[in-house]
Amino acid sequence: MAAEGEYESILCVKPDVNVYRIPPRASNRAYRAADWKLDAPDWSGRMRITAKGKVAYIKLEDKVSGELFAQAPVKEYPGVAVETVSDSSRYFVLRIQDDSGRSAFIGVGFGDRGDAFDFNVALQDHFKWVKQESEISKSNQLGDSGPKLDLGFKEGQTITLNIGQGKKRDKPRPQGSAGVGLLPPPPGGKIAPPPSSGLSNHNIVPQTAGTSTGCLLELDSSNSNTVVQSSQSSDLLWGDFSAPASSVPPPSTTQSTTNWIQF
Repeated sequence: MAAEGEYESILCVKPDVNVYRIPPRASNRAYRAADWKLDAPDWSGRMRITAKGKVAYIKLEDKVSGELFAQAPVKEYPGVAVETVSDSSRYFVLRIQDDSGRSAFIGVGFGDRGDAFDFNVALQDHFKWVKQESEISKSNQLGDSGPKLDLGFKEGQTITLNIGQGKKRDKPRPQGSAGVGLLPPPPGGKIAPPPSSGLSNHNIVPQTAGTSTGCLLELDSSNSNTVVQSSQSSDLLWGDFSAPASSVPPPSTTQSTTNWIQF
């Protein structure tokens, strides 16, 4: 029974619903709407679903006068008060009760599947809310009965706070030369200076020690290149080939003391 002083809320209203007299169920198998006289309903009217507290009420009323035909109190869903049929989603079986407590089972059906869907969802949402309220009340009761945490200071108890005396953080050490990725210096020895721009096309061939003759430069005969042997010491170098091979003048015999032979 709903407690006194609780207000009644309307969950859903459907203007067209049909009521059928159903035969008693002989076994535990589900109800079938095909066993009813669907073409000749026993009563037609409107359905109004209300809630008072945790209990929902399915009320069948007259369309014009609003007179109550029957009502089915629902304390849980799905349950015995509302059952579905096995062969359709538009028909249900309700357990109605009168004021004296007598009950009977009747069949109800909707002409539209959308109305049947709204009927089903209205009951599901209500009992989902009932379940949440029960869980909240249980958690509140457990919180009140449990031991309370005392965070107050005991008599004579003190605390000390060190403000502005945090630990000094070590500064990050700079990475060494190995971390930068620089290459090590070359081994001992002199680095030869780069050649001058005027001698960019010169081929300099040093002469090996212990030989009194100079190096030979052999050019292809098809390009009209001549081979000249130097009579100077091993410190002489070869090389000015900046002029084209076809315009090379014959070597002079008087310039034997020069360091370069020009072609």
